[in-house]
Amino acid sequence: MRPSSLRSSKTACRRRPARLSPAPTGSVPGLLDGAWWPRSRAPLRELPTLTDVLDARWGRITHVTVDPAHCPVIPRKVPVTGHTVHVGWLADEQDPNKVILFSCTVGRLDLLVIPPETGPAVAARLMAAATVPGAIRTASGLMADAAIRHDAAGTRSREEEWETDGAASAAGASIGILSSALGR
Repeated sequence: MRPSSLRSSKTACRRRPARLSPAPTGSVPGLLDGAWWPRSRAPLRELPTLTDVLDARWGRITHVTVDPAHCPVIPRKVPVTGHTVHVGWLADEQDPNKVILFSCTVGRLDLLVIPPETGPAVAARLMAAATVPGAIRTASGLMADAAIRHDAAGTRSREEEWETDGAASAAGASIGILSSALGR
């Protein structure tokens, strides 16, 4: 194998960093300790990048609970750098938009999980909202707020499109014709 081929294969195997936004250190605790925006719904692929960051910041992560509705396949154990993380699920007891991590040092960490298909602007707003010191919004509450905001933006966009594509003026002309036909 040529050196350039070796370099490109090493680059291809390298993990991309976790998209994580932790709450500020020393801040007033809220319901969430931050937000995580995984690139897929595959714990075997995503948890190692997350634990690489969290192990260094909060101590070794030993257990993780996820929502089964958001992870189609949940392995019992995930090999990560230097150790294994045990994975479980609490379908009824856990907020479906949250991952709970257990560390040897810190104890429990609750992170909002932003779905991988979320756009960057929405993900940035959610990550900022999940790190507000002392915040009392739940993970599902933040996701519901984002959905409402997205629906409102879509409605405005459709209305603006209707106004600018001529449909509004055509509708106005039709109303004018109808009014004159009725003698008004």
